[in-house]
Amino acid sequence: MKQMTTRENLLDALVPTAFITMAAMNKIGAEKDLSLTLMRVLGILRDRRPRMAELAQHLGLKKSTMSGLIDRAEQRGLVARAPNAVDERAIDVFMTPAGAALVEELHEQVQQALAPLTDRLNAADQRLLADLLERMLAFPKV
Repeated sequence: MKQMTTRENLLDALVPTAFITMAAMNKIGAEKDLSLTLMRVLGILRDRRPRMAELAQHLGLKKSTMSGLIDRAEQRGLVARAPNAVDERAIDVFMTPAGAALVEELHEQVQQALAPLTDRLNAADQRLLADLLERMLAFPKV
């Protein structure tokens, strides 16, 4: 039997973790009639007010797709748009109070859904894992 490399061991741990995380996110999103993309948008808007073009680029979406997504979120009262303070031609997107309340609810539900995984680690290991994942995500996207 072939011995696995460190990279293979990492992937054997990372991929199922991603599947479990995505399954939890899909379930929570479906309960609120939210797509994963809209959940990502709300997560991004949690602490920033990007321009529409920046948001589309960050998500890898066409401007027209982004516009439709934001239209639907705006109709639900989750986000709003306003001219950018510096460049009036640009449009900023930001979360409404209803959107912020929903994001906090989603955050709590995700924490509860993933607790069976994360609670297996002590506080020091949780900090270490968070630090390592943040370092992994700091590199250019694949």
